[in-house]
Amino acid sequence: MTAQTAASNQSTGAPNHLPQLAHARNPGMALDLDWVARVQANTSAIERRCASLGGRRSVKKDHQAAWLVKAISLIDLTTLSGDDTRGRVQRLCAKARQPVRPDMLKALGMEGLTVGAVCVYHDMVETAVRALEGSGIPVAAVSTGFPAGLSPWHLRVQEIRESVAAGAQEIDIVISRRHVLTQNWHALYAEMQEMREACGTAHVKAILATGELGTLRNVARASLVCMMAGADFIKTSTGKESVNATLPVSLTMIRAIRDYQDATGVKVGYKPAGGISKAKDALLYLALMKDELGQPWLQPDLFRFGASSLLGDIERQLEHYLTGHYSAANRHAIG
Repeated sequence: MTAQTAASNQSTGAPNHLPQLAHARNPGMALDLDWVARVQANTSAIERRCASLGGRRSVKKDHQAAWLVKAISLIDLTTLSGDDTRGRVQRLCAKARQPVRPDMLKALGMEGLTVGAVCVYHDMVETAVRALEGSGIPVAAVSTGFPAGLSPWHLRVQEIRESVAAGAQEIDIVISRRHVLTQNWHALYAEMQEMREACGTAHVKAILATGELGTLRNVARASLVCMMAGADFIKTSTGKESVNATLPVSLTMIRAIRDYQDATGVKVGYKPAGGISKAKDALLYLALMKDELGQPWLQPDLFRFGASSLLGDIERQLEHYLTGHYSAANRHAIG
């Protein structure tokens, strides 16, 4: 079996970009505090399940190459640095359009591959939109006082509106962690609802900053409340916390998504972000998603990696698959 055939077998035929959803957006629902109070998280069981994942789900050769190609199509290629420039964002967008060297894509039989989106600060949205024109790749903007989410409320909401006006098709918002830590679910729900409304037709990803929420139970409850308020995606981290995406946090959030779909019939997406820099880690997350939520969540409209250096390692692994040799990292520069 070739990598191209294996990749085809992994595809559901769903479109490659979020604006062309195969399912309805999450309309939200009334806040159900009884449901929230019932939510628990068995930390030891969750950790055992995640610890066993690598030994039970291992792919090699053609299948591994196919899964890595799939992972590329799910990346939100990101630059969120204080020294970002237009030139850097333009180079990142060029990489988003052509994430793997053309000769490698031709050998893999995967011409036309792109990443899932490009994620930037608000000030770089217009630059990214222009650089991606005609590609079909959406621009995601981090918003609402990213990463702390502590700027004045009216400015946070206005920032969303301005990013949408500048052309962002997706908005990654940060919640107020204090609402979770104080169990003020009414406040979290109202905040999320207003931010969802400000996004208009742009899709909203709610960043929980899970490394600052204290417990997996808090993560599960916050996930549920954000979905009740209309989040289209729930996302682990800003990438700026001391602890970002982990498999136990991911399993907790994924199962909250599954419970929400079971109760409402609505599909909500998932985005792990921060600390996922190796191809082998991406494979574990893909296996977890397929095990827990199934094939539909292996498409960009329901799953994204928030990453920057991950793409370089995947490209390096694909070159090893094609040639049998590992290349220097600088042969696969992000931009």
